[in-house]
Amino acid sequence: MTTSTSQEGFLPSHYRSKQEFLASLPPWRRLLSNLNWHPTIDKKVERYAIEQRMLRLRKEDERLRNESEQRQNEELQREIAHELRMQQLAKEDERLAEHERRMFEFDARIAALWPSATSSSHPTPPPERDLPT
Repeated sequence: MTTSTSQEGFLPSHYRSKQEFLASLPPWRRLLSNLNWHPTIDKKVERYAIEQRMLRLRKEDERLRNESEQRQNEELQREIAHELRMQQLAKEDERLAEHERRMFEFDARIAALWPSATSSSHPTPPPERDLPT
C-alpha cells in the first residue's frame, strides 16, 4: 500500500476509521475485508478507554474518600477543641464564683468590724491584726 497526498490516495490504516478504510477499497476487496475483519484493534481501544475510565473513577473515589476522612478528622478536632474550651470556661466560672464568694465574705467581715464606717464622717483606723485569708 502506498501513501499519497491526493484525495483519492490511501492513508495508512491507523489514521482512518474502519468505514473510511472500507470505502477506499474496491468492491471485491471491501467484501473480503468485511468477511475477514477482526476488530481486535477496536476492542483494544475500547478496553483501554474502559480501563482508563475505571482508573480515573478509582482515583476520584479515593480522592473523595480522603476528603471525607479529612473533613471528619477536622470536625473531630473542632469538637475536641470546643469541649476543651467549654471545660476551661467552666473552670474559669468556678474560679470566678469562688473569688466572688470570698470577696462577699471579706465585705461581710469588714462590715462586721466597722458597722459605723458608712455612717461616720471620720473613719476609725482598722485594728492592728491579721485578717484570715
